[in-house]
Amino acid sequence: MNKEKLWTKEFIVVSTINFLAILVFFLLMVTIASYAKTEFGAATSTAGLVSSIFIIGSLFGRLGAGRLIGQMGPIKILWIGLTAFTLTSALYFIAINIPLLLAIRFIQGVSVGVIGTATGTIVAHILPNTRKGEGIGYFSLSAILATAIGPFIGILLMKMDNGFTIMFTMNVILSIICLVFLAVVKLQLPAPKVSTIAEEKGSFLSKFIEPKAVPISLIALIIGFSYSGVMSYLSFYAETINLVDAASYFFLVYAAIIIISRPFTGKLMDTKGANLIVYPCFIVFAVGMYFFSQATAGWMLLLAAALIGFGYGNFNSIAQTVAVKVTPPHRFGLATATYFIFYDMGLGFGPYLLGFIVPITGYRSIFLIMVAVIIICIPLYYLLHGRKDKELLKIV
Repeated sequence: MNKEKLWTKEFIVVSTINFLAILVFFLLMVTIASYAKTEFGAATSTAGLVSSIFIIGSLFGRLGAGRLIGQMGPIKILWIGLTAFTLTSALYFIAINIPLLLAIRFIQGVSVGVIGTATGTIVAHILPNTRKGEGIGYFSLSAILATAIGPFIGILLMKMDNGFTIMFTMNVILSIICLVFLAVVKLQLPAPKVSTIAEEKGSFLSKFIEPKAVPISLIALIIGFSYSGVMSYLSFYAETINLVDAASYFFLVYAAIIIISRPFTGKLMDTKGANLIVYPCFIVFAVGMYFFSQATAGWMLLLAAALIGFGYGNFNSIAQTVAVKVTPPHRFGLATATYFIFYDMGLGFGPYLLGFIVPITGYRSIFLIMVAVIIICIPLYYLLHGRKDKELLKIV
């Protein structure tokens, strides 16, 4: 029996668009605060807001996109998101003060939220059911690569003369490339067959959130929260434990392990179900976080990077697949939005909340506490989804 085709030109183009949008997102995340301080003399708190308001905009974008995709379809929404993304990329050249820069950052954040929700929904539609786990695993690699390459390019450009001008120019070019790709490849999705009347009878909240995707999304929120400290405080933590050199390779090892393991874990989910992957991911992630919290040598920190990459990194793609699989096709957009809203909340608010505790406990204690948080997710996952996971294997 031949496998259904996975690497179609539509899948490749949508994944590339997702990669480029997230690349710009992370490129600016690590540089725009410095730009606000050097260009406009912004205070540190204001510069931080210039950076983080992008995430707030992204959450608003996902909320709106999930609803609109059901009405207009993901392809039209992707066009709208990419057009807004391109226009706001160009507006950085005329940002003459902090309020205008904040507005541009917020609107571009909204557009990235729209793009991410639309691309995730399109991929969920075009992937064959028998290879959804594998396909979403590959698709999510586009985001992983972007999170590794974006900050690297951004920091490199910051060191150059006129680095920010080059950066803003590159962002405009990349966003135009996304529009060209979408124009060249004619995406066609089957029209969802669903009663509009039945949809209108749902609760107000169900018009923006997919209830069936909430259980796995809650787990993603907690897991994202437990990882957020690693993402935000690695450089500070590495200084306190005198492992700055090893820390510079942390995300490289992290990304490499995800790239190597994702294809296998995705295939296993499609044939054996999510539980076979998720439970080991929790355990490996917890062990990795323990090594991270106790690291006294470079090899321990990099071993932690590998374990966290396997555990945390693979859980994300599996959980996103589950969110889609438990949802009827006409609500894939809402399911995708729901998952990322919860996930982004964990990542976004985690560093803020942990920032109040770090001065009291120190970094090692914070990361050790996160080990317990991850372990708590094992019985919680079982209650919210794991005990029903076998039912998804029947959906082909």
